[in-house]
Amino acid sequence: MSFSRFTGENATLLLIDHQVGTMGWVKSIPIDEMKRNALMLAKTAKILKMPVVLTSSMEEYAQGPLMQELKDVLPEAFENRIQRLGIVNAMDDENFAKATKAPGRKRIIIAGVTNDVCTVYPALSLVSEGYEVQVVADAGGSPSKMGDDMALRRMEQAGVVLTSTNQVIAELAGSWSTPEGMRIVPEVVMPSLQGA
Repeated sequence: MSFSRFTGENATLLLIDHQVGTMGWVKSIPIDEMKRNALMLAKTAKILKMPVVLTSSMEEYAQGPLMQELKDVLPEAFENRIQRLGIVNAMDDENFAKATKAPGRKRIIIAGVTNDVCTVYPALSLVSEGYEVQVVADAGGSPSKMGDDMALRRMEQAGVVLTSTNQVIAELAGSWSTPEGMRIVPEVVMPSLQGA
């Protein structure tokens, strides 16, 4: 299998259900780490001018609203977020599927909460439709370690590439010496390494 890099010019970022209630259900990764990683992806996408689709499910219920920090980083994507009414597989939501496909890019990066419900099904659907999909495992999580492991294994067996936040950011940047790379290091990478 040959390697062809995901870049800011050829990939779309999907952030699925990073909601204050839903994130509280995650036990497979510390919530602060998961939240920081999702925000690192959002900030990187903004710097690289990547298309970003945000979605949430049933914000008025236990799942709660999307985390406010996403609005601060990606105000337009936040305003245009797809608010699903309980549809488990976001790709089964007509508006989400349309927004995901609108940029015309066949490479998709997904981070979602929870990996074992909200991430696995859109990832599987997109792979089955011929998309190249990377799931950022540490920018999401599940209520149990076993549930997370099963979801990641299922996705990988179906052809999803599993990655980590730092790995995909480095891949997207390509070089820290570009104008974008010079911004990503101090604005995204260094604050996370310093625990900010």
